[in-house]
Amino acid sequence: MNILVNIGIVLITFCLMECITWLTHKYIMHGLCWNLHEDHHNKSHSFFEKNDYFFVIFSVIAMAFYFTGTFVTDLGFFFYIGVGVTLYGFAYFTVHDIFIHQRFKLFTRTDNVYFRALRKAHKVHHKHLGKEEGECFGMLFVPLKYFKEARKPKEQRVKDLPLT
Repeated sequence: MNILVNIGIVLITFCLMECITWLTHKYIMHGLCWNLHEDHHNKSHSFFEKNDYFFVIFSVIAMAFYFTGTFVTDLGFFFYIGVGVTLYGFAYFTVHDIFIHQRFKLFTRTDNVYFRALRKAHKVHHKHLGKEEGECFGMLFVPLKYFKEARKPKEQRVKDLPLT
């Protein structure tokens, strides 16, 4: 039974990370820490961006959960929160940096309704180059309106342009 509780903690944490990502993206990345996120919205000539510091920040948070759950307290569930944060970070990196922005040329021929809707939502987010007036701040949970375009036959879809 304990293993089911731990799996539940990991899954709940993973899902909550989408909410935390949305809030962080909207109010911190497009707010207080815009100076770190701005280069992500403007074409960068470097492989690394200042925006990549957010991966480091969330990694440190996950490590703090691992450490606390293992060594500091008897609250072992902190360890499984760290696992959920790490798994979300891996999913975010895979979807955002590899699939959407093609930092590594993988998944280039993926043609799935969910992935087309995900790409469309992210393109809508990136059409705003400034700090204000952004939309679609989440990553994995795509607003339903983007599925409408994604379900159209290929010849009726709006041409997908590459992201910067």
